[in-house]
Amino acid sequence: MTASAEHELVVIGAGGFGRETVEAVRALNAVGACWRLAGYLDDDPARHGTAIDGVPVLGGTGELGSMPDTSVVVCTGRPDNYHSRPRIVEALGLPPERYATIIHPSASVATTSGVGPGTVLLAHAVLTAAVTVGSHVAVMPHVVLTHDDIVGDFTTIASGACLGGNVRVGPCAYIGAGALVREDRSIGSCALVGMGAVVTRDIPPGEVWAGVPARRIRPT
Repeated sequence: MTASAEHELVVIGAGGFGRETVEAVRALNAVGACWRLAGYLDDDPARHGTAIDGVPVLGGTGELGSMPDTSVVVCTGRPDNYHSRPRIVEALGLPPERYATIIHPSASVATTSGVGPGTVLLAHAVLTAAVTVGSHVAVMPHVVLTHDDIVGDFTTIASGACLGGNVRVGPCAYIGAGALVREDRSIGSCALVGMGAVVTRDIPPGEVWAGVPARRIRPT
């Protein structure tokens, strides 16, 4: 859901992506949205009871049982562990309508584009025309998705990556910072594209590709 009236929100994951999402929520509130940020939930006990950038860590994900009306956004995933979001979402077992969609006010989303529940678009992301972004996708700052791109659920697209038109990205893929993907290419599910890679060929599922032009490095 998006915020049209005041609604409570918790961010799952108090790491870098979670903190960036909190800043996007603050930016949205500054231009008229009404999210009431309750805090973080994080399964690292060392963080419980602390505050990060002024936002409390309320406990682990088990605390959601006492928050039946609170919206949720799952903000985990690093290049060395980019499969965490689907595992968390599966374990939570929440209906899609419980998940917030967070779009930074500086992002540009064409009216012909769509963004799924639980997805986060950070500052200056651009969706140009008829772009489809699935659920629980992380789109970092200055990412450009051009016409007719389709991005599968749980994918992460790191800062500054650019996808040409009609690119297909499978679920749970990771596209590294500054990567360029040629038009009409496909990136398979759970594949990883390295930082600064230039993708000129289709990438099969479950493989790591890097370099200029990008070549297969190993399985994920």
